[in-house]
Amino acid sequence: MDLSGKNVVYFGGFGGIGQKCVQELLQRKIKSLAIFDLTENSQVLAEWKSNNPDTDIFYQKVDITQKSDIEAAYKATAEKLGHFDVVVNGSGLMNDRLIELTIQINLLGVVYSCLTALEYMDKTKGGHGGVIVNISSVAGLQPTSSMAIYSAAKTGVTTFTRALAHPSYYARSGVGFITVCPGFTDTGLLDDILNKTTFEYQPPMMAGKVKKQTAEQCARSLVGAIETGKNGAVLLLELGETHEVDIPSHWKPQFED
Repeated sequence: MDLSGKNVVYFGGFGGIGQKCVQELLQRKIKSLAIFDLTENSQVLAEWKSNNPDTDIFYQKVDITQKSDIEAAYKATAEKLGHFDVVVNGSGLMNDRLIELTIQINLLGVVYSCLTALEYMDKTKGGHGGVIVNISSVAGLQPTSSMAIYSAAKTGVTTFTRALAHPSYYARSGVGFITVCPGFTDTGLLDDILNKTTFEYQPPMMAGKVKKQTAEQCARSLVGAIETGKNGAVLLLELGETHEVDIPSHWKPQFED
C-alpha cells in the first residue's frame, strides 16, 4: 500500500515501538493520524504537529480494556475523517503477574478493536477497505516458557488475525489483515523483566543475553510490512530484518458424504 494521503489509526502510538512507528508513518506524508492511547504525551504530540503541518494529527483517549471506549474512539474518528485506510493495533503489556490485564490488553483489546474497525472499513458497509495490522510477538509464534500468559495472549492474536485474513472475508470486505511478530525489542516492556515472568524460577534462556533490536529497526520493518505485506501474511521482525513465516496446516476436516 502506498501510504501517501492515507488516514491512519494507531493504537498505542505513544509506546516505545509506537512512537518510532508514528515517526516512520509521518515520513510517508500520510493525510491524517489518529493516536489511540490511555495517556496523552502532549510534548511528543506537539512536536509531531509542529514538524508535520500537512498531516492532521490528533489524540483519542482510549482505555483498551473497555469495549465502550474503543467503540467511542472509532466513532469519533470516523466522524472526523470520514474513513480510515490503516489501523495498527500496537498496545501491549508484558507482565505475567497481571494475568487478567495481560489478556485484556494483548488479546481482548485487539479483538474488539478489529471488529469495531471493520464496521467502518468494510466495503459492504460503505467503507473504503484497507489494512489492519496486529502486533503479535515471537512469543505468539512459539511457546515462551518464561512468559506463558503473555505467550498465550500473543498466540491468540496471531491465530485471530490469520482467521480474519481468510480470502472469502477479504474478497467481501476489502480489508486485509497482517500479523507482525517482533523479536526482542529494546523498549520499556523489557524493564524489570525478571519481576514480570510467570514464575520466580527462570528457564535457562532468561539467564543469557538475547540480542535485541532497536525500536527504530522494528518500526522501519513494521511500516515496510504495511507497504508491501499481503493479506494473511505473518511476518517476523527480527534484528532489523523481515521474514515471512510459513505456518503449516496441522488439521484438515473430514466431510460427510
